[in-house]
Amino acid sequence: MKKLILTLLIGGFMMTGAFANPSTGSGTVAFVYFSATGTTERMAKNAAKEMGADIFEIQPVHKYTAADLDWHDKKSLSSIECNDPKSRPAIANKIDISGYDTIIVCYPIWWAYAPKIVYTFVESQNWSGKKMITLCTSGGSGLGRSGTDLSKFAKGADFKGGKDFTRGSGADIKKYIEGLLK
Repeated sequence: MKKLILTLLIGGFMMTGAFANPSTGSGTVAFVYFSATGTTERMAKNAAKEMGADIFEIQPVHKYTAADLDWHDKKSLSSIECNDPKSRPAIANKIDISGYDTIIVCYPIWWAYAPKIVYTFVESQNWSGKKMITLCTSGGSGLGRSGTDLSKFAKGADFKGGKDFTRGSGADIKKYIEGLLK
């Protein structure tokens, strides 16, 4: 009988949201990131750890080599993708955001935009009723309009904003996100 009562109590707490993510107070949060060199990965992992959030990596079917990322070479894969608005590189893994309220999309800036594989991810998801925040790492150009541009492809998302966190701690990111979600 005690087990039944305990089970019912826990189920009731879960249904009322008593176990919502304490770092935001607004349900569940997931970080989804793409990183070709490791810089964005470090930023996303530090922030997710600080917030106690789940984290998912966008894994490309074709792993980017140093030659692919050579922005000085107009024939490099990243240059070709960035210059083709219809480019949507394939993703090797499945990411399901259906169980999350807030999705933080993290990416490097390539030619003032998010890499096209991030568009592939954004377009593959159902964003209805979800909050979207974008965070980037950049060699110098900053977030620019990459966040608002991505949000146009996240049909139904409530875009809360975005920021460049090339330099900043997980605690800095947590404070920024909590401010957006108030």
